Amino acid sequence: MLTNRAKFSIGNIVKHKHFDFRGVIYDVDFEFNNSEEWYKSIPKKIRPKKDQPFYHLLADNDEVTYEAYVSEQNLEIDNSKKPIKHPLIDEIFTRKKGKGYFKPSN
Repeated sequence: MLTNRAKFSIGNIVKHKHFDFRGVIYDVDFEFNNSEEWYKSIPKKIRPKKDQPFYHLLADNDEVTYEAYVSEQNLEIDNSKKPIKHPLIDEIFTRKKGKGYFKPSN
């Protein structure tokens, strides 16, 4: 049995390696758990394998906020220390400290 371990944790601020957005992780799937249609919409040259952790993000860029679903291989820690500007931050997390966000369960 293959057991995936998540490299990132809930509350980590990350950025996408190929697209211009950042986000805070609010949930983790230890393997792909989305639709086949969504998966095939990812450009083939950067389409990730399904057998790795995928992260749910409250994401932002300079123009919009949204929720994103991103594979581990396409993320890296964002060290900018800038807050994420998403309207749901205060509903999920209680505070920001240093490089991450915290909620009662983490």
